[in-house]
Amino acid sequence: MASPDSGVSIIVPAFREAPNIAQLVERVFAATEKDGLIVELLIVDDDSRDGTDAIVASLQARYPVRLIVRTGERGLSGAVLRGFAEAEHDTFVVMDADLQHPPEQIPQFVRRLGMGDCDFVIGTRYAGGAIAGNWPWYRRIGSTLATLLARPLAPVSDPMSGYFALSRVTWQQSDSLDPVGYKIALELIVKNRCRRLAEIPIEFAVRHAGQSKAGLREMLRYLRHLSRLYRYKYPVLSHLFWIGILAAVGLLAAYGALRP
Repeated sequence: MASPDSGVSIIVPAFREAPNIAQLVERVFAATEKDGLIVELLIVDDDSRDGTDAIVASLQARYPVRLIVRTGERGLSGAVLRGFAEAEHDTFVVMDADLQHPPEQIPQFVRRLGMGDCDFVIGTRYAGGAIAGNWPWYRRIGSTLATLLARPLAPVSDPMSGYFALSRVTWQQSDSLDPVGYKIALELIVKNRCRRLAEIPIEFAVRHAGQSKAGLREMLRYLRHLSRLYRYKYPVLSHLFWIGILAAVGLLAAYGALRP
């Protein structure tokens, strides 16, 4: 197994995801109980004040679910790291709260990690996976471009994925983690110098309820994060990252100016 403890801690970062929480919890435990897994579910909430606390409290009589509320802090990556620090078990699974990641595949992630030939398991929408047919076209284009920018940092088909599994040991062996934005998996892969990676195809669904946190601010933070990671992994060539970004912007601007 990936770790001596047979239990699994499932970490779900959340911010204003109250409409999704009950269904998420029910689906997570339906999948894991069927597979006989010992599981705790940690919902790490950035002080949403949207009723998430009451919903979790109502579910605790039936399920081993905990709510961790962070005050004065914001950001998916930091929430995930807080979940790692408070987890009881030594195998971690991370997934989003919006039900775009299928909870039914959690046992598959755990089994793959437990085979012992990989240190990090990541869900992919591209290598055998799928994206819901009604996912907006602009989100598809943005995701594709962001993925291409990250590929030199991580040898996987979907380095942007937020659905992944790793052991406590792998997390603890990572160099100092200082992620910006929400791509914590990419940070962990790079800072741990992961070589033994495994991918699991997933079907990326449409958000169940609530609003996406993606936007211009997150895009800029993502570019800042990429710049940090390129400096870390390729200190001599990292300046080429920004040259490439500027060239891409210039080409797009030229193309727009030449269109009739």
